[in-house]
Amino acid sequence: MALLSVLTPVLAALLCLVIGFMLVKSWDTETNSTPQAKTKAASKASPRPWVDQDLQDDTEITAREDEDVDWVDSNEEEDLAHVPYSPPQYTEETMVERSKDFYALMNQRRSVRFISPEPVPREVMDNVIRTAGTAPSGAHTEPWTFVVVSDTETKHQIRLIVEEEEEVNYRQRMGDKWVNDLAKLKTNWIKDYLDVAPYLVLIFKQTYGILPNGKKKTHYYNEISVSISCGILLAALQNAGLVTVTSTPLNCGPQLRLLLKRPANEKLLMLLPVGYPASDATVPDLKRKPLDDIMVHI
Repeated sequence: MALLSVLTPVLAALLCLVIGFMLVKSWDTETNSTPQAKTKAASKASPRPWVDQDLQDDTEITAREDEDVDWVDSNEEEDLAHVPYSPPQYTEETMVERSKDFYALMNQRRSVRFISPEPVPREVMDNVIRTAGTAPSGAHTEPWTFVVVSDTETKHQIRLIVEEEEEVNYRQRMGDKWVNDLAKLKTNWIKDYLDVAPYLVLIFKQTYGILPNGKKKTHYYNEISVSISCGILLAALQNAGLVTVTSTPLNCGPQLRLLLKRPANEKLLMLLPVGYPASDATVPDLKRKPLDDIMVHI
């Protein structure tokens, strides 16, 4: 009895510890079953670099509209005058012909990785960039910067950065499925065209604007706006008889931004090598979806 009276407090303490452990374990299980926890676990289990890392810039941008920073007030901006707008109008026959001609032109557009070093007139590049700048943008903020590189050494530095990261992408980040999907296109991390093409165009999205007085301006839908301008740029290049391949350099944004001395509010969206097609250029024999597969008419 004496021994039992001595052990009773010890047994009681052990019993409390076991019950407490079971309660904590149960609470952890319930917590991890919440939608937020499941989402977090899923994101860890199946990394998606094209979503989570692609084009990200690690620059810390702490300025936000709800913080005590110097953002421009919309009331400070002047009223915008509206003027008459009378674009040319065509007959139905002319409209059909023009639409057919433009489709025929754009249907020849291909992603070309074999680019000639033959020089391209600077005026042509100026005009296609001007054309890209006609794109619509949220609240007409025009949140794009087109960095046009023709300097040989700078192009080579860009190539070194891109190829170093791309090798890691192909070997580690992208995963077997992505790499296998690209195999039919015969792509890899070697990007000769970054040295060869007469121009590299790096398109940056401005996450916010910086006015001459130093105040910051909200750029609404900046990525969508810049993406639209890239589409117009591709059409302008095709119209001028030039070729390119759309490139979204995974994890290269911060290094390229620093190399090109771009400010912290700019993030790399796309890189385009631009020039004439090489005389021995080839492209994959791909087919485009028919109209019925891409359009729903209601």
